[in-house]
Amino acid sequence: MPSFSCLAETEFAKITAALLKSKTGEFDLESVLYLKLRCLGIYDLGCIGECINLERLDLSGNYITSLKPLASLKLLIVLNLSANRITNFEPICLCDNLQSLNVAGNLISSFENLQCLQSLRKLESFRLKDISCNYTNPVCKNTSYRNIILEMFPNIKVLDGERLAGRGSDLYQLCRDIDDSLKAGIYKNGPLPEVLDCKPWVEEGYWDLKRSNNAIIEEAYKQFNDILHECRLLSNRAAHLISQTERALSINSQPKQYVL
Repeated sequence: MPSFSCLAETEFAKITAALLKSKTGEFDLESVLYLKLRCLGIYDLGCIGECINLERLDLSGNYITSLKPLASLKLLIVLNLSANRITNFEPICLCDNLQSLNVAGNLISSFENLQCLQSLRKLESFRLKDISCNYTNPVCKNTSYRNIILEMFPNIKVLDGERLAGRGSDLYQLCRDIDDSLKAGIYKNGPLPEVLDCKPWVEEGYWDLKRSNNAIIEEAYKQFNDILHECRLLSNRAAHLISQTERALSINSQPKQYVL
């Protein structure tokens, strides 16, 4: 079962309209396009299905088991469900526009649990394990895991953070081949001898892949929504302060009455 080291001090068992409005600054749930509800101790998705225009949703690091309220989110493009307790993904098979799905760190024990997702024709990025966060699923222990997933989802371009097609895919394949050779010890003179005190011969970050334009746009979109959210909160506070000030001025401007 996944561990949740990022849980916040304040926990919300169920998603409510009040919680969504406080997190987004929106009074109309249909206006919410981006929603980040990470590590809030959420068990029940509640009324999240009312955010029908939602495009990006992060629910990672919670205690979610049922995804039923997500079935109405037809415009959802990016969905992060990592580090939860999910086994059934049938509700999100109705999210036809979904392009990126992260379910690492859940309780997926069989490939049959994923068959319902094959109807997501626009799905390009699929993650079932994340080494950097130590998130995985029981199904990932299968020795044929990678081949089976690629057979089930032939159109995906990125699996577990690794690009399968397009720019950078050849480099990933080359690194995988080299890694396999090192592990197998396939050399003319026998296994590769251990080398001590080996220092890197290129600068750090030399082999890092440059972010594609799509990734840059995606990050910019995310930052823009964060800034927009802060602006809405500031606007609400300003309106409240102006209202208080106007009331105070109206009281002070009232003519004083004197008793003779």
